[in-house]
Amino acid sequence: MAHVFVYGTLKRGQPNHKVMMDSANGHASFQGRGLTMEPYPLVIAGEHNIPWLLNLPGRGHCVAGEIYAVDEQMLRFLDEFEDCPDTYQRTQLQIAVLEWEGVPSACEGAPAAGRTLQCFVYSTSTYPPEWVHLSYHNSYDSEGTHGLRYNPRENR
Repeated sequence: MAHVFVYGTLKRGQPNHKVMMDSANGHASFQGRGLTMEPYPLVIAGEHNIPWLLNLPGRGHCVAGEIYAVDEQMLRFLDEFEDCPDTYQRTQLQIAVLEWEGVPSACEGAPAAGRTLQCFVYSTSTYPPEWVHLSYHNSYDSEGTHGLRYNPRENR
């Protein structure tokens, strides 16, 4: 099992979360909430208002998201879903654990709040240069006050 940190439409309550829970794609289980250790620009961009984590460490905000344990099948599915490596690149980041769900922190393998965990994250190094001038967010919600509602794939 690998750990994946999601910050956008794959989070619970967001438009693409259903693919994380579809067993036909593999196995994913919610582990907890986390925050990138370093700041990154999280922008909402493009004609479909997609959240993008720009691979520019040190700029932007520490970004909040969710940590999932996924099997190899789900990891392969997510690579395809995120058009990796063409659109997004899967890299590893240190994530600060804010809250670990369902497992006492004394259990082996369950990091306590305040600890860090290495997770895969889908970010991008390939984007239009003007995106660095967009508003940076520390958290994403497709219904957020930013007014940039995500256009789901099935509507495109």
